[in-house]
Amino acid sequence: MIVTVIGVGLIGGSLALSLKQQGLARRIIGVDQNPAHLQKALALGLIDEAAPDLTAAVQPADLVVAAVPVDGLLTLLPQVLDLVTERQIVIDAGSTKAALLAAVAGHPRRGRFVAVHPMAGTEYSGPEAALAELFAGRTLVICDAAGSDPDALQRVETLFRQLPMRLVYLDAAEHDVHTAYVSHISHITSFALALTVLEKEKEEQRIFDLASGGFASTVRLAKSSPAMWVPIFRQNRLNVLDVLDEHLHQLQRMRELLQQEDYAAFARLIEQANHIRRIIK
Repeated sequence: MIVTVIGVGLIGGSLALSLKQQGLARRIIGVDQNPAHLQKALALGLIDEAAPDLTAAVQPADLVVAAVPVDGLLTLLPQVLDLVTERQIVIDAGSTKAALLAAVAGHPRRGRFVAVHPMAGTEYSGPEAALAELFAGRTLVICDAAGSDPDALQRVETLFRQLPMRLVYLDAAEHDVHTAYVSHISHITSFALALTVLEKEKEEQRIFDLASGGFASTVRLAKSSPAMWVPIFRQNRLNVLDVLDEHLHQLQRMRELLQQEDYAAFARLIEQANHIRRIIK
C-alpha cells in the first residue's frame, strides 16, 4: 500500500512509523508546509519521499492521511477529496469533528473519507516526536461511519485493528462533547496550572528543585503546542465552555470548604473523586 501523509508531525509521523513497523505500507510520501519538517522526516525515515505539491502527493496514494491542525483540515480536506478517485481512501486525525464533517457533507467524494480520531498523543510536536508505538492498544474513534463507503470503512477498520487499536463509533456531535470532557479540559487545566505556578513562583530553580512526579505529570500537557490547541478550543468552544464551567464550579466548592475549614466535607469530595478508579484503572 502507498500512503501519503499530509503533516509529518507527531500524529502523522507516528502513523507512518506504525504502518511501516507492521508491514502495512510499502511506500510513504510526505507533504508538509514546513520544508524543515519534511527534511527531518526524511532523515528519520518516517517517509520515503517528499512530494513537491498536493496533487503529486495524492495521485499515487492508496491511502491519504490528513494530519494537520483542525482549522487547516477545513480547507485541506475538500481539496484532497477533489483529487481522489473511487480507488482511494482519505482519513484525518483531527480532535474535533462536527465542523469538519459539515465542511465535506455535500462533497461528491464524501464516501471516500473516513473520519477518525486516534486517542493518543504526547505533549511534543514535530517529526522528532514521532513514536512507532504511539497507537498500540489505544482507542480509535470512527465518526459518522454511515457517511463513508462500505469498502472504505472496512479497509480503515482492518488497517487500524492491525496496529492494533480498539475501535469505537460515535457521531460527530457525541465525539466533540466527550473529547471536551476527557481530553480538551485536561489540556486547558494544565495550561492554567502552569500559568498559576509561573505567576506565583518566580524562582525557576525552585520549581525545578521541588517539582514532584505528581506536579510534572499534571502540567505535562502545558508543553503542548498552541498552534494545535487554539484551533481545537475554537472549533469545540461551546463544549469546552460547558465543561470549563463545571470545572470552575468544582474548584469553587473546594475553595469554599477550605476557607470554612470544613475538612470532613472536603474529605467527602475527595472520596467522590476517587470513584474515577472505576473508569480509569
